Amino acid sequence: MKTKNLGLKILSIFAANPAEAHCDTLSGPVIRDARKAFALGKADPVLKWIRPESETEIKNAFKLAAKVREMGPNAAELAETFFFETLVRIHRAGEGAPFEGLKPDQGVPPVVKKADAALETGDVSELADRIAGHIRHAVEERFREAWNRKRTADESAEKGRAFVEAYVSFVHYVEGIHELTMGGHAPGEHHH
Repeated sequence: MKTKNLGLKILSIFAANPAEAHCDTLSGPVIRDARKAFALGKADPVLKWIRPESETEIKNAFKLAAKVREMGPNAAELAETFFFETLVRIHRAGEGAPFEGLKPDQGVPPVVKKADAALETGDVSELADRIAGHIRHAVEERFREAWNRKRTADESAEKGRAFVEAYVSFVHYVEGIHELTMGGHAPGEHHH
């Protein structure tokens, strides 16, 4: 049913689901911290991305990768890829999500890029305003459709069904936003 999928579309505005998360991209925050770890010569910058029980495995993988990196440019590339994949695999496992390999950067949703930019600049106002504006527009649009169809709903069964479809779309959208903002969890939200 068309309206049933609206809730999922609504929620995807705010958070990438595990399949769309960008922690598995080469420009994502996990890999950025892995590059920082190599620059510093220690695994500490990446430990926040994994559960405590995985620290030893990550530290060992880092030591091995750091040693292999010293063997030349090809070895460095291979060692970094090994470490990136190991780190992201363990990070994703900690989220209860599968690891499907490192992804190209172009798959990152714009809203996630804006969220990252907000964390870099310390200013979330543009992102919050855009999300609020989008929600307002979508609520108003669904409301207008339901309101207009309500006025003719009793004229025929066909017009009544058109109203019901618009009504369900409007109410489910509002319910989805309410659930997300008033205590529900977004897809991909971590529950630690």
